[in-house]
Parts: sequence; C-alpha cells; structure tokens
Amino acid sequence: MRSRAQKVFQHLDPAPDAVVVANSTEPHLDQSFFYLTNVPHGLFEDSLAIAHPDGEVDLITIRLEEETARETAKSDPHLKVHVVERDSSDATIQKLLQGAGTVGLNFHELTHSWFVRLSSLFPDTKWTDASAAIRSARSVKEPAEVELLRKAAQFGSEVALEIPSLLRTGMTELELAAEMEHRMNLHGASGRSFATIVAFGPHGAEPHFEPTESRLQPGQSIVCDFGAIHRRYVSDITRSFHFGPRNDELKAVHDTVEKAQTAALEVIRPGAPARDIHLAAAAVIDASPWKGRLTHGVGHSIGLAVHDGWGYGAKADDTVEEGMVFTVEPGIYLPGKGGVRIEDDVVVTKSGFEFLTTAPRSYLEVPA
Repeated sequence: MRSRAQKVFQHLDPAPDAVVVANSTEPHLDQSFFYLTNVPHGLFEDSLAIAHPDGEVDLITIRLEEETARETAKSDPHLKVHVVERDSSDATIQKLLQGAGTVGLNFHELTHSWFVRLSSLFPDTKWTDASAAIRSARSVKEPAEVELLRKAAQFGSEVALEIPSLLRTGMTELELAAEMEHRMNLHGASGRSFATIVAFGPHGAEPHFEPTESRLQPGQSIVCDFGAIHRRYVSDITRSFHFGPRNDELKAVHDTVEKAQTAALEVIRPGAPARDIHLAAAAVIDASPWKGRLTHGVGHSIGLAVHDGWGYGAKADDTVEEGMVFTVEPGIYLPGKGGVRIEDDVVVTKSGFEFLTTAPRSYLEVPA
C-alpha cells in the first residue's frame, strides 16, 4: 500500500513527519486505517496505522488480528506489522514516532480519547489535520478499488432485478428488506453496506426512511435503497417501483426523475465542477410541476464507506477527476403521497463515465 501512503503525503504541504490513523472500538473505526493497510477483514479495534513520507506503513495491532495482519504483509513488503498486548501499545508507538516533530492526524475521524492519549505520549509534538489530504487520496480510486466496487455494484444490481418477483400484497417493509439482504448474501456479498431502506406509499417521501411493519397494498409506490459489501468496498443503488394500478402522477414523477438523472450523467467528465452535476438534475426537476421537491444533494462518493468523504450539491467545491466513484441519485418527494429516487454508482473515465450499477432505470409497474 505504499502508493496510497505516498498519495496522502502528496496532498500535504508542508508534509508532516508521519501520519497516524487510529481506530477506537466499533462503530468508531476509521475506514482510512483500512485504506492504508488493506487488511481484507477484521475489526482492528484500538489499532493504529502510521504512514511515513516514503510510503512505508506500520500497523500496530493486538493478537486477535495478528493472522490477518501478517497474511496481508506477506504480499506487501511496505507494510510492517507490530503485535502488542491489549492496552500496551504505548512503548511501540513512541518507538515508531521517535523524533517526529510534526504528525498528521485524521481529525475528522479521530476520537477524543485517542487524541488525549497521543498528546500525553508526545507532549512536544505538533499535531496537524491531515483529514483533507486523506479525503483527496481516497476520492480517486485505483483500478483494483474500482473492480471491488464494480463487484459490490453487481450484487446490488442483481437484487434490484429480483425485487419485482418478491413483491406481494400484505408483505411488510421489513420483510422485503430482509429478503433483499438475504439475496445479496446469496449472490456473494459479505453484508449490507448500510441499513436497507424500503418505503411503501407515503413513506417514500422520506429519503432516509427506516422500514416498519407497514404492509404493502395495491396502488402504492415503493422506494428501495440498498447496497452490498465486497471485501470492504460498498455499493449504493436505489430503484423505485409501483405496485398494482397505475398512478399517473407518480408515473410522471418517475419520468421526470429519470430525465433529471440523465441530465446529470451527461455532465460527468474529468474537469467538470461537481456542483454542475447537481445543478443539471435540479434544473430538470425545477422545470417540472414538482419544483423544489429535490431535497438533497444529487450524489456522494463511495468506496470503503457508503458516504466516502464527500458529497456534492449546489455549492460543492470539488472538481471531477478520472477514477472518482460516486452516486447520481436525484429524487422527488411528495409528502402524503410517496416518492421516487433513482440512484446509480458511476466511475469517471477519461472521456466521461461508466455505470457500475447496471439494473434498468425505467419505470416499472408490478402487477398486484
């Protein structure tokens, strides 16, 4: 993982003597630790990664994770593993950071307890915020990362194709969510990348709805937002359906959202301001009868996390770069009626973009 560590330092000016990324206990695990070390599984609670300007990385962990760490190091000569007893890593940290006058920390994820501990070990060290540099390094994916994301997207796409066959009158939102997660696992996913969203009828007007025991009835719209994990990398896909007799308004809403997504996709290319992707989708929606009903930014980066460091809306400062992977997910939400969101994962190519998610985006009415 030498190239990843070096990428982080390329975004730091002036460069510190080292960058430290520290895990606490779940759920306070910094995904940048896994970015720098590339360990394929395990929690690595209370573990540290120390990156150096030459690209070397020290991994400090406990015996619980020793086998995974050492197996990873066998294929990466630039990763050095240090196994310590639980709660006794201070001496090792001091040795590895000896003489470091300035150390970068991922302030965005670092817990207060770790900062207090590190400050007591190194009272004369200057701490700098490496969060932006880490974010920039992670935002542009290596080809191997893109392939892992493509596989995760494949699992989500396959389940999206199966959702219509799962729908039946009287099933609950929780039941459908459980079926979808089970099928992701059957296709090869190691888990869900976030809590699956299934929203029937009026619940679809809430973008981050949590499934309930509400039962599906003919005539309702359905929003399904979900994703799969493959070797720590994730996908995020949303498809919207209609169950039973057509609702002309929701059909028109779906057509508008699809046009908004197409407009956004047409903007994607290296060098484009990320905000322009959002603005293209918003312009389509604001020109429709549902002006103002796009209530969120149109996308966010994905990678080791489903919100992998940045999102883009009307005021985003980021510029699109080749190798970035992010979602494009416009939606229209009608309180009391329902909603429609279409979401896909894309990777930026030299001349535009490529879909990672591949399930059809068009309006689908499922017979009740």
